[in-house]
Amino acid sequence: MLLLEKFRADFPALTSHNVYLDSAATALKPQAMIDATVEYYGHNTATAQRSLHQDALQVTATIDQTRQNIADLLHAKSHCEIIWTRGTTESINLIAQSYARAQLHIGDEIIVSELEHHSNLLPWLIVAKQTGAKIIKWSADIDELSRLLSAKTKIVAITQMSNVTGFCPDLAQISQLVHQTNAVLVVDGAQGVVHHPIDVEKLNIDFYAFSAHKLYGPTGLGILYGKQHLLNQMDVWHGGGKMLKAASFTGFTVEDLPYKFEAGTQNIAGIIGFKATLDWLTKWNEAQLENYIKQLASYTESKLSQLTNIQFYSVSNSPIISFNIQNIHHNDIAILLSEQNIAIRTGELCAKPLMDKLGCHGVIRISLMPYNNQHDIDHFITALQNAIELLT
Repeated sequence: MLLLEKFRADFPALTSHNVYLDSAATALKPQAMIDATVEYYGHNTATAQRSLHQDALQVTATIDQTRQNIADLLHAKSHCEIIWTRGTTESINLIAQSYARAQLHIGDEIIVSELEHHSNLLPWLIVAKQTGAKIIKWSADIDELSRLLSAKTKIVAITQMSNVTGFCPDLAQISQLVHQTNAVLVVDGAQGVVHHPIDVEKLNIDFYAFSAHKLYGPTGLGILYGKQHLLNQMDVWHGGGKMLKAASFTGFTVEDLPYKFEAGTQNIAGIIGFKATLDWLTKWNEAQLENYIKQLASYTESKLSQLTNIQFYSVSNSPIISFNIQNIHHNDIAILLSEQNIAIRTGELCAKPLMDKLGCHGVIRISLMPYNNQHDIDHFITALQNAIELLT
């Protein structure tokens, strides 16, 4: 347990007075990330890929190295396959507008699972309306996918891990089926990246997106991985500085990858902070941390199971635990817990179609990270019991 105590100690937002169980919304930030960001803003607020003074050159080198670190993290072939965005949402919208919009025609089909966060549904609804393509709803069952796939299928969109149920689809099997029809596989890694290592090459994933803030990093920074040949054939979505080789009033020539998709000044502080986060993560044994989370999740589920009138929606031993208490509104629980400095998430969780399938209007969700401990859970359970007593 000493390892976990040291891990927890790296997060200054944690105090003896608060319990943070909302990490699926955004993870807390380690001191290393905070220090790197403060250092940049306090001592070197240079821009990147423009000026030639030493501070600017150092910032550019750091950004380039961070891009390579992420390529290594995802097992991508090249750093050129890593694009900076503002988050998972922007990454998927970029795919929809720069790739899908040019590829889709009337009658083409986009298969989207019922598990998806709105960020992996709405961009496809938008591009389907623009092109005349059709959205096909999929339950995330493998056998059903086999029946749905056809020559009309051009894109399949699936989460790596549901932000409601914690369910993790079999990406290897899904990828194999998708590519038998020459469709493109888009994976939303926002929830999965922090808990499950990903190998985009081995899994033959065409596009993969995640947000830095889910992986202990800063907000406002997203990562899009795309196979190089797909990125090369895509038109640019945003225009501006540093994404072009030449420009005139008659047209422009785009830069090579990855820069052609990175118009304007990037989130430099965010990238520097994320590099510090990734460096910090190398200190820890990932498998050991995830095993601890499973144990903590099991302990939490056993405590919750003792409550009457509880209905679970999440899979077992998941860092995401979703449930409801019969005849009590989820938001009432959240308000009472907040008064005791306990942070949870309630509501539709940006997954309205999944809520409809589950037959509810919202859930109570707690989400665990290795910086949580048994004391957090005991405090939460006691507060939850008190809230239930007040509301019944």
